[in-house]
Amino acid sequence: MTDQGTIWLTQEAYDKLKAELEDLKGPKRQEIIERISAARDEGDLKENGGYHAAKDEQGKQEARIRQLEDMLRKAEVGETPPNDGVVEPGMVVTARIDGGDEEKFLLGARENLSEGDTLDVYSPQTALGSAINGKSKGDTVSYTAPTGKEFSVEIVDAEPYRA
Repeated sequence: MTDQGTIWLTQEAYDKLKAELEDLKGPKRQEIIERISAARDEGDLKENGGYHAAKDEQGKQEARIRQLEDMLRKAEVGETPPNDGVVEPGMVVTARIDGGDEEKFLLGARENLSEGDTLDVYSPQTALGSAINGKSKGDTVSYTAPTGKEFSVEIVDAEPYRA
């Protein structure tokens, strides 16, 4: 179980994010500094497109660094959950919401998905995620969406995510 600020990650996802952070703080940060410096040496900064592009990229990179640092600070690293039909972070859940079609999604963090995987992801902290977390295959629960609308959810299946 995770609390409100915790992000559940597999060890593989945690390691991948840590490596990305180290790359952004090291070689990528230095590369942008050099590009800004080279563009600054070209003269008038008002009309220097290369300078402004590099500064924009630097801002985006620094925002990603802050995001990664926050995620890693809040991370709860865990093993893939057991295949016992109980919904918990790291499980692919098949659910029927309000009697509609079955929907399949990962309960956890998007960072746990393999590259190219298009599975929808719901955080355990969302209204849906907190309503189904800990429930079992066959259970039906209800939750209130942020809009105030009430939904019922039937857990059709829950199995560990496999990359």
